[in-house]
Amino acid sequence: MSHDGEMTSPLHGVRVLDLTRVLSGPHCTRMLTDMGADVIKIEPPAGDLTRFSSPRRNGLASYFVQQNTGKRNVSIDLASDAGRDLLLELCEHVDVLVENYRPGVMDRLGVGSAAARARNARLVYASLSGYGQTGPWVHRRAYAPVVEAETGIIASQGNARGGTYAKDPHSHADVYTGIEAAAAILAALYQREQTGRGQSLDISMAETMMYVNEHMHDALWTDDVDPNSIRSFRPGDYLVVQIANGESYIVSGHPAERGTFELFVAAMDRPDLFDDERFIDVASRVANYDALCGIISAFAATIADGGRFEERFAEVGLATGRVRQPGELADTEWATERRAVVAVDDRTDGTIRVPNVPWRFSDAPDVGVSGVPRYRGEDNRRVLQELLGYADDRVDALVADGVLSSRVPGAPT
Repeated sequence: MSHDGEMTSPLHGVRVLDLTRVLSGPHCTRMLTDMGADVIKIEPPAGDLTRFSSPRRNGLASYFVQQNTGKRNVSIDLASDAGRDLLLELCEHVDVLVENYRPGVMDRLGVGSAAARARNARLVYASLSGYGQTGPWVHRRAYAPVVEAETGIIASQGNARGGTYAKDPHSHADVYTGIEAAAAILAALYQREQTGRGQSLDISMAETMMYVNEHMHDALWTDDVDPNSIRSFRPGDYLVVQIANGESYIVSGHPAERGTFELFVAAMDRPDLFDDERFIDVASRVANYDALCGIISAFAATIADGGRFEERFAEVGLATGRVRQPGELADTEWATERRAVVAVDDRTDGTIRVPNVPWRFSDAPDVGVSGVPRYRGEDNRRVLQELLGYADDRVDALVADGVLSSRVPGAPT
């Protein structure tokens, strides 16, 4: 759906200035874009770092495309006085501003929350950072791997894999913070409907990673724990097995847990295990967990195909899933039916595939990835004319002074 089209999206009519880069902020504003907001990415002359990643085609990196398709793009040098004034003028015509600079940077540029909201009291000003806008760690540099280390995620993953600590390939702290920021923005917009006022939002990656860690309660628990229980479900122990055709599957459920053990026994048709002293209670099963897993793995190896494996465990109430490589799910019948992946125009004669949104709105059928990825500064003229009423000669002067710039293939910068 075009943002110029009919009101078929939940955020139709909401306008957002996106002063973010790389991932946490861009994912937040991607969500707002895909819900129908008019998001204008304000990009510095140096460009978003992800523009220079690979793979890429026709000057568009697929990483950038995934997070920024559908946003309009204006490139402003905020280090200049004219750039600062231009941004503050734009603030008068938008509902939301999102930024993920280090705390203090926006204030030093003269476009912090106080300055922006002085120009527009209805503005929702969202700031994403590593450790928040206040506190003793306010000036620490913070990227997703650092925050994941500080908040225990790397240690938790390593502890579940024999104590070898390493960063996994995914930037959890960035993406989760973007999601939490989008939720906070939507709540602030709703509150504005009641009060008529905007507000400032302070969302930290570190607090996000504590908030989304469903096992943090257990890490904070200081009392004794019943030895015949599995603490906080321990999904890191869930078993991955290989069936006869070589495919790997996970079974959701801790084999040693009270109640779940009985389901595994039923799926394998091994009632004799109930009389095995090694598995007589939860504590015994935990102590002999390797042996229990060995029995389950040996059983799995006798099942000829994935369909039968899933059916066998589903019959007793256990869910299973095939261990797929990244991207494999996109080529399944399920993904096709759900439009889980969409093809985005690559601005030449091809497309770039990216994940679609996970939401389906009964009254907004056009919600989802739409539009095209924009080049840096591609919408300078149109946005300033549309929002601020600037004439061509005024835009030309800003370009000549270096306040505005662009990088569009085949066009002058």
